[in-house]
Amino acid sequence: MPFTIPIGPYHPALEEPYKLNVACKGEVIQDVAIEIGFSFRSIELLAQQRNYIKDIVLVERVCGICSCVHTLSFCSAAEKLAGIRIPERAKYIRTIMVELERLHSHLLWSGIGTEVMGFQTLFMEIYQLRERVMDLFEIISGNRVHYASNCLGGVNVDIKDPKQVLDAMADLRKALEKNIVPAIMGSATVKARSAGVGILTKADALAYGVVGPLARASGLAIDARQDTPYLAYPELGFKIVTAAECDVRARIVVRALEMLESVRLIEEALKAMPAGPLRIDDPFPTIPAGEVTFTAEAPRGELFYYLKSDGSDIPERVKIRTPSFVNIPSIKAMVVGQQLGDLTLIQATVDPCCSCTDR
Repeated sequence: MPFTIPIGPYHPALEEPYKLNVACKGEVIQDVAIEIGFSFRSIELLAQQRNYIKDIVLVERVCGICSCVHTLSFCSAAEKLAGIRIPERAKYIRTIMVELERLHSHLLWSGIGTEVMGFQTLFMEIYQLRERVMDLFEIISGNRVHYASNCLGGVNVDIKDPKQVLDAMADLRKALEKNIVPAIMGSATVKARSAGVGILTKADALAYGVVGPLARASGLAIDARQDTPYLAYPELGFKIVTAAECDVRARIVVRALEMLESVRLIEEALKAMPAGPLRIDDPFPTIPAGEVTFTAEAPRGELFYYLKSDGSDIPERVKIRTPSFVNIPSIKAMVVGQQLGDLTLIQATVDPCCSCTDR
């Protein structure tokens, strides 16, 4: 006889506060209902009550893991509306910071994924690398989480010692190539737990409109860095990573290879970074009336910002669409027909962020 198990919103099987009502027949999942909205914070409404400078601080708090790409998107939208062209050095520093953020996010998820699979030794090694990346954030910005690096017209922080970051990237590349990526791609433990599990077909990926590594692991070659190029990506020769297997293992592999690509992009950006100012001369530029959109590739996928201005120093409308908002519903397509014991791992490979979703 079928039975329903409520999981969440706070549960050891979930990495974020949302709820799954799982209908099972024996140990096989028949259906799942997904509920979100348990940490709603009204950030969009609050952004329409503060000036642009204060909003930068606010949108940075949408998410701790991808805070930099949120301020990048907000500032870029305002700059686009105002016709502001940021200095070349600022463009490269922004690129380096968001790729460090992607590297940190993928390391964080890889640690969670290996922990769920019971691969404790790999979990510990991955989290040591994550600490190294967070140390770099502290060296560059003074902070390990919210970096306050972006401002209207450029950046607040400089990379004063590129060699120090390059040396760290060399160490990270060595560890990824020698230990992490081979373990993820070739380990019997990872393969046994993930191959053929939690299939999200290309058709389902299109139907649900998923983005980021989740989409690329289902064979969709979509990435804002490629589709709507911004910052220094056109100059750095960005290389997209995709997989065709559509399963949990494919999503793990895509993120692993994306970490190597992030390291390469950071190294290339550091070597090509020009001298010059960090920001425009006017610290409080006027944002004229109008409306604009900006799309960036956050660690979990496409991040969309809509900004409408009435010409005052307070935006008339701020709309944010985060990747987790479109990715979380696809959990249903992945888990139906799967074993209940695999639910924890399958939903984890979506890398859901309810801080972003319930902004």
